[in-house]
Amino acid sequence: MTSRSAFHLLLVGAGAVLLASGFAFSQSAPSQVDELGRLALALTVIITAALLGGHLAGRFGQAAVLGELAAGIVLGNLAGARLQFIATDPYLDILARIGMLLLLFEVGLDLSVRDLFAVGWSSLLVAVIGTVASLAIGAGTAALLMPAAPAATHIFLGAALTATSVGITARVLKDMGASRSTEARIVLGAAVVDDVLGLVVLGIVAASFAPHQGTASSPEISIAALIMKTVGFLVLAIVLGMRLTPAWFREAAKLRTKGALLAVGLCFCFFLSWAASSIGLAALVGAFAAGLVLEDVHSEMFVQRGERPLGELLQPMTSFLVPVFFVVVGFRVELRMFASAAILAVPIALTLAAVAGKLACAIGVLARDARKLTVAIGMIPRGEVALVFAALGGTFRVGEAPLLDKNGYTAIVMVVILTTLVTPPALKWSLGRKRATRTITQPAA
Repeated sequence: MTSRSAFHLLLVGAGAVLLASGFAFSQSAPSQVDELGRLALALTVIITAALLGGHLAGRFGQAAVLGELAAGIVLGNLAGARLQFIATDPYLDILARIGMLLLLFEVGLDLSVRDLFAVGWSSLLVAVIGTVASLAIGAGTAALLMPAAPAATHIFLGAALTATSVGITARVLKDMGASRSTEARIVLGAAVVDDVLGLVVLGIVAASFAPHQGTASSPEISIAALIMKTVGFLVLAIVLGMRLTPAWFREAAKLRTKGALLAVGLCFCFFLSWAASSIGLAALVGAFAAGLVLEDVHSEMFVQRGERPLGELLQPMTSFLVPVFFVVVGFRVELRMFASAAILAVPIALTLAAVAGKLACAIGVLARDARKLTVAIGMIPRGEVALVFAALGGTFRVGEAPLLDKNGYTAIVMVVILTTLVTPPALKWSLGRKRATRTITQPAA
């Protein structure tokens, strides 16, 4: 043993003796860990689980979100009683909600208003048909399997199935060298519209089941009012935002404060989140609209003076808070519920409904050189927006009961997992069939 190692060992021994002596001579019992200490422990466990889960998912060719979900499920069902507070800790719940806001803000930043107007008719029809079919089939399936649940729960479960997450599809298309194919362009274009439609549905559903004040109106009038508020808010936020925000960001660029771009971007996100919430919509709609408005031009003057663009500045925050949201969602899943075959039937049936809803969108493919089945399979995965539905479902009430109970919550999470797992092999099979067909039909040289 070297002298340096011996010295370190001596320091450790001295520290242990002092700590033990302090406990021995203390006149009072050790105090309970305060809220900040509990939160620090929870974040340590969650971030470690997210890191390991994301790594393992990547090793198996899956999206990181799937690994983070799975890590949360394993942690929640195997953790001891000392960690069960993670599922209900209010401070951790707030952090997870902020993670939701930043997630939708980041999704919006990856898109642009020009993308919405650039999609072709095939992409538009694929998105609309897939959304409507998923809502109808999902709600019908929920009503069939959960007859005792209120109709509001059936509609909510159907709405949770509407939004596609094509990140895994884009990865498979890229790996197979098909990212420039007609099918890929239709799927990615439809994903742009699909994100907007999913957030519109979320805004309408959230406003429908949020607590209301004032006189009641007929369901038809309420639904029409919600649709008008959601669409009107998005139109005003996007149009006014595109016109006004460039000047705001130019003024902010005159500030020599470090981090001014990130601060102004987050302020815009949080302001629109508050604005959406103040008129009865989901705050997430405002965060998404803020991301949709902000484009590269807003970061241009900051980049010219050597700073990074907004999307890159936001990355450390989302890398921290978004996995917290996914792990917490998984932590709240109770696997013991699947001991009953009747309960297990619900997530399986909803997964089949989710697949059928997106397969129906094949009829919207108008391009002659596109394989309809490939496009439909590419739209199957559910992801972030479905998990947001799951997280919000328990906060809404129908009478005295939560809109979404533990069975419904678990079913949505399982739909995300199953649709994410089934898409890569199905998409590779469909692309392989297309290539084989083309090889057979080509004349010999």
